[in-house]
Amino acid sequence: MDSKRPLLLQSPRTPNDQYIPTIPVFPELPKSKSSSSNTVTFSGVEFGQVENKNSSNSSSSSKSSMSIHSMGSSKRNNSVREMSSLNHSGSKSTVRYGSKGGGDSEGLTMSQRELRDEDARLVYINDPEKTNENFEFFGNSIRTAKYSILTFIPRNLFEQFHRVAYIYFLIIAILNQLPQLAVFGRYVSILPLAFVLFVTGVKDAFEDWRRHNSDKVENNRLATILMNDGSFIEKKWKDIRVGEIVKIKTNETIPCDIVLLSTSDPTGVAYVQTINLDGESNLKTRYAKQETGSKVQPRYTGLIKCEKPNRNIYGFMANMEIDGKKLSLGSTNIVLRGCELKNTSWALGVAVYCGRETKAMLNNSGAPSKRSRLETRMNYEIIMLSFFLVALCTITSVCAAVWLKRHKDELNLLPYYRKLDFSKPVVEDYKYYGWGLEIFFTFLMSVIVYQVMIPIALYISMELVRVGQAYFMIEDDRLYDEATNSKFQCRALNINEDLGQIKYVFSDKTGTLTENKMEFQCASIRGVDYSSTNTSTENELGEYSVQVDGKILKPKMKVKVNPELLQLARNGVENVEGKRIYDFFLALATCNTIVPIVVDTPDPDVKLLDYQGESPDEQALAYAAAAYGFMLIERTSGHIVIDIHGQRLKFNVLGLHEFDSDRKRMSVILGYPDSSVKLFVKGADTAMFSVMDKSHNMDVIKATETHLHSYSSLGLRTLVIGMKELSTSEFEQWHTAYEAASTAVFGRAALLKKISNHVENNVFILGASAIEDKLQQGVPEAIESLRAAGIKVWVLTGDKQETAISIGFSSKLLTRNMTQIIINSNSKVSCRKSLKDALERSRKLDAVATQIALIIDGGSLVHILDSEHEEELFQLASLCSVVLCCRVAPLQKAGIVSLVKKRTSDMTLAIGDGANDVSMIQMADVGVGISGQEGRQAVMASDFAMGQFRFLVPLLLIHGHWNYQRLGYMILYNFYRNAVLVLVLFWYVLYTAFTSTTAINEWSSTLYSIIYSALPTIIVGILDKDLSRSTLLKYPQLYSAGQRDEAYNKKLFMLTMVDTLWQSMVVFWPPLFAYWKSTIDIASIGDLWTLAVVILVNLHLAMDVVRWYWVTHAVIWGSILATFISVMIIDAIPQLPGYWAFFHVSSTGLFWALLLGIVIAALLPRLVVKYIYQYYFPSDIQISREAEKMREYQRVAENGQIEMLPISYHQPR
Repeated sequence: MDSKRPLLLQSPRTPNDQYIPTIPVFPELPKSKSSSSNTVTFSGVEFGQVENKNSSNSSSSSKSSMSIHSMGSSKRNNSVREMSSLNHSGSKSTVRYGSKGGGDSEGLTMSQRELRDEDARLVYINDPEKTNENFEFFGNSIRTAKYSILTFIPRNLFEQFHRVAYIYFLIIAILNQLPQLAVFGRYVSILPLAFVLFVTGVKDAFEDWRRHNSDKVENNRLATILMNDGSFIEKKWKDIRVGEIVKIKTNETIPCDIVLLSTSDPTGVAYVQTINLDGESNLKTRYAKQETGSKVQPRYTGLIKCEKPNRNIYGFMANMEIDGKKLSLGSTNIVLRGCELKNTSWALGVAVYCGRETKAMLNNSGAPSKRSRLETRMNYEIIMLSFFLVALCTITSVCAAVWLKRHKDELNLLPYYRKLDFSKPVVEDYKYYGWGLEIFFTFLMSVIVYQVMIPIALYISMELVRVGQAYFMIEDDRLYDEATNSKFQCRALNINEDLGQIKYVFSDKTGTLTENKMEFQCASIRGVDYSSTNTSTENELGEYSVQVDGKILKPKMKVKVNPELLQLARNGVENVEGKRIYDFFLALATCNTIVPIVVDTPDPDVKLLDYQGESPDEQALAYAAAAYGFMLIERTSGHIVIDIHGQRLKFNVLGLHEFDSDRKRMSVILGYPDSSVKLFVKGADTAMFSVMDKSHNMDVIKATETHLHSYSSLGLRTLVIGMKELSTSEFEQWHTAYEAASTAVFGRAALLKKISNHVENNVFILGASAIEDKLQQGVPEAIESLRAAGIKVWVLTGDKQETAISIGFSSKLLTRNMTQIIINSNSKVSCRKSLKDALERSRKLDAVATQIALIIDGGSLVHILDSEHEEELFQLASLCSVVLCCRVAPLQKAGIVSLVKKRTSDMTLAIGDGANDVSMIQMADVGVGISGQEGRQAVMASDFAMGQFRFLVPLLLIHGHWNYQRLGYMILYNFYRNAVLVLVLFWYVLYTAFTSTTAINEWSSTLYSIIYSALPTIIVGILDKDLSRSTLLKYPQLYSAGQRDEAYNKKLFMLTMVDTLWQSMVVFWPPLFAYWKSTIDIASIGDLWTLAVVILVNLHLAMDVVRWYWVTHAVIWGSILATFISVMIIDAIPQLPGYWAFFHVSSTGLFWALLLGIVIAALLPRLVVKYIYQYYFPSDIQISREAEKMREYQRVAENGQIEMLPISYHQPR
């Protein structure tokens, strides 16, 4: 090609292009020149056929399978990287949180090597029989349900018996079936475990039934399928097979993962909405290949060779052979199941992944499984109780063996051993098995008798209480977000109580503390600052409009404009300044992936342009350009139509390099009406200044840097804009290399990245933009409350340091009284020195009680995380009130959370709204997702989800406090309740020659944990409130009770066990001595003990109830009444032992006197200790409770007279 600019031809006309000056496009450009090596060299990068040796170079990529790599927008690059990947040997590779992540390694992923037949899926287009001939692929039927009718019982039981306690009770039930060990009735012993398994099974069955119904609706939806004769038929989704061609109409949902073949748009563009996939409502563009878009529908034939099913929803590696040509396919050519077709009349695509192999289903893993800290600590007490149980059984068995040794010749005559029955033909006597076996059998029998020491009912009670607590959290109006019409979501029912013990909150900034709704504020153009501070006139709302086909077209969103800049923009390109302003706003209008959508209004003559894009930043810049008279009217894959102050121009899009997290910029190459070709680039300042032409622009660059620093100090998000005019040779070189890379069947992503890095060089600076991301409502007050509650708030953001600091001040995370320690180091040596100096300074400041804020950037964390300096960083952070991390990568966020978790026992909570927050959310003890502007990836990975950051205050300070206090008390109460009964049984064994005889009826023993005392603790665990909402919000310091483990700790456990010991002795011995020489049998005394224990434990609970409701009265007093009725019914059945015992013993006044005396004597010490403790050593909670009770809360609150205990910080372990 000669040195002249290439001849330009007209592009295909659009409906309104008669009013648009035609802008020529390039004719067919020269292909790669053939040579002996079949390569074209471009800036040291070779393209073309790759020899076999090249495949070995990519072998290193096999070391990490299923790695998620980025190939597009910023959100794609923020997608979650695998925490650990499996190599071929199956071993896990260590995660290095300090690494910057992915950029350089992406070229070594699977896309770097050619797909071989054995590594790929072969899909024959419109030929499902041949496609499924050698290997039957999965059908399109999906199943989210866990069970079927046949598998429910075995699988559900298998899952339930993962709890060790259930296995323990199963063993107990089995032992009780043996004749030598039968203590209770064979069937009665199975009842408690069977009841717990049944209740849990019913709950699981109901949940799975709902999933089955949802699956049935989904699988029976209808889709349109293209037949070989060109006709279309309707098929149920579940019957679609790989290889079939599916027709999708506008607003229809995609039934499976399809590769686009053609669309209603002549250029092959389709617009899809992925809201069902990731929650993002913005439109995204997908493309069909021109070679398939022009074909007649029934004649689609060819072969697609694609990668095997994987979870990477942002990447796709494939190639298509059609008409003897091999075409490359990427992520822009595939539409995933669950997406919706928008602004496109129809689209045809071939199914490549169906059913459970679709990317959406492979990512449908649900929330992570976590265990509550309280339940984990409870296991230590259960182990202690187990040792105590073993001790009781050992004492019983050893004493029994000694007794048997001394009286082995008298066993047929002694009570509890005598079995002589001369009424039977064969007289049976006591069979003595020998000293060793007797100890063994007695030990096992004692385990059966004392089995309730391990409270099986506690597990089912905790599940029910957590469900009740979750219901009240979901229905709380304080957690309802009106803006998004979304309720609070409780996605993990097993960690509700952890919300009451949080010590560290790790928060993202954008979209979590801020609204993620961007608004254009300032512009710096060629070193001139056009912001509101530089003009005396108030900024006005710009409202630009144009006429199209007699209709008025306006941007949907109004933007504040600078009057001076607006006037200069209207003046056109009369001078150099006007030309730079022209180029600046043209860059804002064109250098994006915005799709303009026309929206109707009540006025039929007025239409609104809704700019749909993949990021809020792009939308804000496009609306800003429109407000200054550069309105984006139309976009196709080949051109862009811009209305510039009434003159409509069509620019041909000759190339587009999308944003990625390594380059941190994007660029577009445009063909101008005058045959010129220009490159527009925008990106982060660090990425842009490194590619600027600094030979003539140093003054402008320095001025722009000053403006950027000023904007960042105001908390604004900044981007730098640049331009470069491409000569004919430069464009030809780029285009040739770009064509070769785009059609490469291997290493496409790495090649395109290198090409973009080459062309985005020596860029002429146009200026910079500043966008405001406003704080969410109530964020400053929320952070203030959290800090007052003793919670340390750390902010982890990818924004610039100045922006993060500014947001820190506006959100009250940082205060002017704090001493800031800033660490920005680019090397390991300087990082070590900075850490050492900062640690020494912090210790001096901490000694004088000065608040410290640590501000550290991601570059420094690269050298700290996964190194010997982690401990120093943690020590430094422990001395700081606030930690602010800037420019951090997603894995670094997880690394910081891990840093704290490994070195302290304090509870951590992570909150975020985007895909880049998922690793942090999953790493923390509690993960909270924000239903925001960046999709639902964070919500899907979280334990709890809500609409606003400020909801964290009622969630933690109210519900978290209540949940922890209730569950902590409930666990201790269940230990006490069961231990009282076991100790009564143990005292009785001492008077029955150490046999395993029980005075309490076996039915009463079984019903004790089911009817007599189970319901009250569940109701109290759900409804009781130690303090009101207003008190908890008024005094956030009350939250620290959970951080200090006040509701459940070893001291409380030991005190409870001492109290239990006393109460069991009071229950047992007075009736025994009172009836020692009477004719009252043991069954009658057993009924007295049963009633005494039930009344005692229910009154014990009633003493601790703070908030009484009618249902609380009903279950507590109703349980006592139900016990009396049950005992009477049991004793009225002649076939059961102890017939009429209750009626016999209760007819005397001594029975009722003993019952009353036992209750008073047993509870009196507890009442006295409780009074002394609360009167002389009150806690914050008790003081606040008394203030509420005495109706003095209002006066105390106004005068601020409640003095809280100082917040104590746990020392790192």
